Amino acid sequence: MNRGSQKSSDETLIEMSRTAWSSGEDNNGFHSNSDKETFQLENAEVDKQQQSKDSVYFRDGVRRIDFVLSYIDDKDGEKKQDRRKVFEANLQKAGLEVETEDKSESEDGKTYFLKIHVPWEVLATYADVLKIKVPFKANDIPENKEIPMGWLFTPFRLPDHVMNPEPDFFTSTFDKSKIDFFLIEDKETLFPASTRNRIVYYLLSRIPYSTEDKDKKGIKRLLNNGTYTSAFPLHDCRYWTRSRDDNCESERYSLYKNWARFSSFYKEQPLNLIRKYYGEKIGIYFAWLGFYTEMLSYAAVVGLLCFIYGVATFDENIWSREICNETIGGQIVMCPLCDKKCGYWKLSTTCSSSWQSYLFDNAATVFFAIFMGIWVTLFLEFWKRRQARLEYEWDLVDFEEEQQQLQLRPEYESKCTNRRLNRVTQEMEPYLPLTSKCARSILSGATVLFWISLIIASIIGVIAYRLAVFAAFASIMKDSPTNKLEIVGNLITPQFATSVTASCINFVIIMVLNFLYERVAIKITDMEVPKTHVEYENKLTIKMFLFQFVNYYSSCFYVAFFKGKFVGYPGNYAYMFGPWSGLRNEECEPGGCLIELTTQLVIVMVGKQVWGNIQEALVPWLRNWWVSRSARNHPESLYSRWEQDHDLQNLGQLGLFYEYLEMVIQFGFITLFVASFPLAPLLALMNNILEVRVDAWKFTTQFRRPVAAKAHSIGAWEEILNMIAVFSVVTNAFIVSFTSDMIPRLVYQYVHNTGNAASMSGYITHSLSIYNISEFPPENRPDDDENPDWFNAGNYTTCRYRDYRYPPGHEKQYTHNMDFWHILAAKLAFIIIMEHVVFVVKFFVAWLIPDVPSDVKARVKRERYLIQEYLHDYEVEKLKNQLSLNTDVHNDITACTCPTTDAIPKLEVLSDCLT
Repeated sequence: MNRGSQKSSDETLIEMSRTAWSSGEDNNGFHSNSDKETFQLENAEVDKQQQSKDSVYFRDGVRRIDFVLSYIDDKDGEKKQDRRKVFEANLQKAGLEVETEDKSESEDGKTYFLKIHVPWEVLATYADVLKIKVPFKANDIPENKEIPMGWLFTPFRLPDHVMNPEPDFFTSTFDKSKIDFFLIEDKETLFPASTRNRIVYYLLSRIPYSTEDKDKKGIKRLLNNGTYTSAFPLHDCRYWTRSRDDNCESERYSLYKNWARFSSFYKEQPLNLIRKYYGEKIGIYFAWLGFYTEMLSYAAVVGLLCFIYGVATFDENIWSREICNETIGGQIVMCPLCDKKCGYWKLSTTCSSSWQSYLFDNAATVFFAIFMGIWVTLFLEFWKRRQARLEYEWDLVDFEEEQQQLQLRPEYESKCTNRRLNRVTQEMEPYLPLTSKCARSILSGATVLFWISLIIASIIGVIAYRLAVFAAFASIMKDSPTNKLEIVGNLITPQFATSVTASCINFVIIMVLNFLYERVAIKITDMEVPKTHVEYENKLTIKMFLFQFVNYYSSCFYVAFFKGKFVGYPGNYAYMFGPWSGLRNEECEPGGCLIELTTQLVIVMVGKQVWGNIQEALVPWLRNWWVSRSARNHPESLYSRWEQDHDLQNLGQLGLFYEYLEMVIQFGFITLFVASFPLAPLLALMNNILEVRVDAWKFTTQFRRPVAAKAHSIGAWEEILNMIAVFSVVTNAFIVSFTSDMIPRLVYQYVHNTGNAASMSGYITHSLSIYNISEFPPENRPDDDENPDWFNAGNYTTCRYRDYRYPPGHEKQYTHNMDFWHILAAKLAFIIIMEHVVFVVKFFVAWLIPDVPSDVKARVKRERYLIQEYLHDYEVEKLKNQLSLNTDVHNDITACTCPTTDAIPKLEVLSDCLT
């Protein structure tokens, strides 16, 4: 099905009068003004000084510019001139029409522009080759557009002519030999500009530029060797105003007005117009981004309610009150957190962090972790349904088979010199030998492993930094003036300072390694020589995501699952590189490591989003401002349309890839670690509302118009999202069990509390073990000048530490007691129960929700049925006319018995297309 701008009536040319057949004119069955156009082309004389250069047409004002190439004629560039001469000659041999703008006409006085027009014959030929679908009948299935209480959504709606720029049609694959089968009112508007530039680029990618070596071909190689400086299709007008040409659609202006302005952040997206202007691949990205943002709103509301629950029950936090109580927490002496430079400290100093931790570590945490496990399933299942609807509406139902045949990469064709017989097509095709493929894959895999190892090494370095500077911060901040600040003094602790500085250093390392690895990943993917564009993107996607997964999430994994888990106990501490290193493993505060995981998550996630938006919006704007600084004041009559677009930034082949990568990394943050920060979906929602408009503004105003490309789905990203969804259930179960203090508190409340009613009174004292100070080894004992005055003035013989171990004097002193094993069993039981509950619900929901909506299935079946029926009628009509013509010709020569129409057997339409 397609929304086409052709005839809106139900009848096809099968049912029309066939003047073309009877007249004997060879015009392929068209009822068009081709003679008039030919006259215009031959006689158009337009004064160049009077014609506005802000136009998308050749100088004759008739032929549309479908593509533009630019180049600079170097003094010593004879080879480039020869390549251009051969290439442009081959363009014309292929049927394309060209027109050159001399450098004297350009703003900089040195750039030539080659304008390319694709005539109808070439369009029809390659529309047939590329299996482009064209309307053949108006859609006769009524749509139920009535939504209950739809008036509530009126402020969010766009005008119907923007949302649906084309009528609704049934479509069939274009066939040049059956051209009068389709609904064609004007052959010049049959294919939108996005389809036209896609066909031109298909040709440009395969036309040779050397007479000696036919393998030297394609515009991409000419761009790489500097023969041409750029290649791009044109925007149809300036984005802030309509084109003065009435024949120009001004779709760019419509997109900017209704979609790309930040004031439209609450409006729906005109997806059909985006698809028509940019192509299906960009359209499917914005459809996915909009759907993801919409689904985030539900998660954000639930996360906000969980946070509000934490605020509302703030005063019920008994264990935090005990920590802050001077008679309880103020009397508990804690063991030093590092060797030599850390002194004894009182539990009450963690009062503020304990209250903060409760906001995210409460009963609602468990509920939200389970909810997000179900939410992510609903998101993926409903997206499959949305994607299936778009596949049908955008004529992508059978695209998967097409892309394997039609999107063979020119680089693959040129680099693979070996040929072999294709058993399906029985034609010789290029291929890469198995030995070469294996060698390239091994080298590629080794490179990826090296870079992942480099990330892990950098993370170990950051951990070592944390361990090394903690003692320094503890010593420096002991008498720091920040302690005297009334509001933030208690917040600035050695743990906080270490966590924040380490997170910032880690963020910088992430950005630097990311910048370097992107280039390496592209190089090694090119080296593998993937066969198709889809295979190329999938290989690059896997490489980039594996790297980014380790790069962005490793620090969060360390805090969530390693910090505070392997610290040993006083007198027998664990060290990162052994006792000789002096780098003692970090401990969690009595409030737990969850608040530190929250800090890490916020810094990396928010920092990445802010940096990403600055990079996406500001950098292209500054580059465009600098490039066009001397030309932006020119009137449009002098500043040509091709020069305006030439001065914009090039999106590049991987421009959309980075957009997906950014969102998928964000998706990982809000699912893998969401149990530690219920407000993460809210932050992601706020970012994505801005992201949609930033991307729209960037595509519409700052980038050249990209070459349209087809895509029936989000590709390999869908499998990655499914992988993250499954993995997130496991990570959140472990966060609730091992990072949060939820399970130990529940075990104490319902098992160890001796009162009649479940209470948390005494939990802090119960959760801390005792150590005899006199048993400290010299290498662990604090220096005398590091201990606070209150410790030196008192007579303290024991200190507390976070663990469940027997006290000194017990026959099993300093070994894990039964509480430890009870809590461990409860944690493991919770993980098993939560995972099974969530996975059962996930699979049930996935089974319950069909991937393809029932109305879409009905429409697909209806379209396939109509194609068979109409093609049959078309062939019958064509045969009838042919027989009638033969009868008239031979009537006077000999008697001919011709079968009547009723005698022609009607082909029975297969019933399986209706079931």
